[in-house]
Amino acid sequence: MDHAQDARATAKLTHNRIQNDLVDMSETLSRIPAGMRYYGGREAQVRRAVEATVISIFAGWSYEEIATPTIDYYSLFEHGMGHSQAHRAFRFSDTDGRMLAIRPDVTSLVARAAATIFAERPRPLRLCYVAPVFRREPQSHAEWRRESNQIGCELIGSNNGVSDMELLAIVYEVLQRLGLNRGCSITLNDVEVFNGIAEQLKLDSAARDEMRELVDTRNTADLERFLAPYAPAEACRDFARLTQLSGKRESLNDARRLLRNARSQAGLDRLEGLWSVIESQQLSDCFEIDLGDVSRLDYYTGLTFRIYVEGAGVRIGSGGRYDGLTASFGKAEPAVGFVFELDALTELLIERAGSILAAESAPDATRVTGRDLSALFTVAREKRALGERVILDFSGVAP
Repeated sequence: MDHAQDARATAKLTHNRIQNDLVDMSETLSRIPAGMRYYGGREAQVRRAVEATVISIFAGWSYEEIATPTIDYYSLFEHGMGHSQAHRAFRFSDTDGRMLAIRPDVTSLVARAAATIFAERPRPLRLCYVAPVFRREPQSHAEWRRESNQIGCELIGSNNGVSDMELLAIVYEVLQRLGLNRGCSITLNDVEVFNGIAEQLKLDSAARDEMRELVDTRNTADLERFLAPYAPAEACRDFARLTQLSGKRESLNDARRLLRNARSQAGLDRLEGLWSVIESQQLSDCFEIDLGDVSRLDYYTGLTFRIYVEGAGVRIGSGGRYDGLTASFGKAEPAVGFVFELDALTELLIERAGSILAAESAPDATRVTGRDLSALFTVAREKRALGERVILDFSGVAP
């Protein structure tokens, strides 16, 4: 083969490779990455209505809206969420070599803002937000989405049962306003119940994480086997029974008979005090004690809760107390907060044809047409000034 033939063959191979790459690129660009999705039409409308409703409730309780950065230092989230949860963030290196992350959590960002930007503000601070979070969840995960939208609020600078109850009252009002309070269950726990057991058993960090996962997944048999090297058989059975302890006030009494350490007892005392307030507000039908509902976020220090509604395949929200998270940025402060999962709320409302938001529909649009472009827009703008919904019909306009 001479040089000319060789050059032609090389050019042909290069051309074919480019064409194949373009085909592959076209196929890739036509698909959305797994764990991501579009929202349009009715679903987008309901999402917007949910946002407006929830934010108006937050404002009614004097919460100020805050917008947080989408990208921040990975170490911020590692300090806040703990390594095992922060490790699921989408990470990349900045130009200076420092590790950045696309926001996997909003609470860590709000805590830093409280300790820095709002350091001189009177306490307690009441802040709320609507923001997407991004996490590399495994595809088999029950709540699998790599982008989810959260609506939440944080109460910072108050360390008593009143602030805990304030958040729970807001949660209930949101559910009530959205027509979801019937069939809802807000499960309550205190991380010190678990922490007291882990301390009693002298578990290291890795063992604590493993035990926490076994409790949270209600894996009683494996939990007993895991505990065997750390405690006598009878104690292992007692601790494993925690995964089954749920209900109203009686579940606290059952827990006291199983747990003797002071740390766990203090957590049960706080839950009992909060439960008394819930009963006084005649809300106990919507709440439940669940000592097997254990959060895997490291920043929680007291009350934790999860929000479930009948018909939703996953929880629609969660929250808890995180005293001390702001210590990473200066002064430690007590704080409590929660988030609703906008995606889960929207899907549930759309499925419930009788719900308030799902039943709402946009007014019929007035069709505006004509051959003269100027007249067409004059009519359209006049109708919009009157608040009418319009749709332009260009079919009669001269090209």
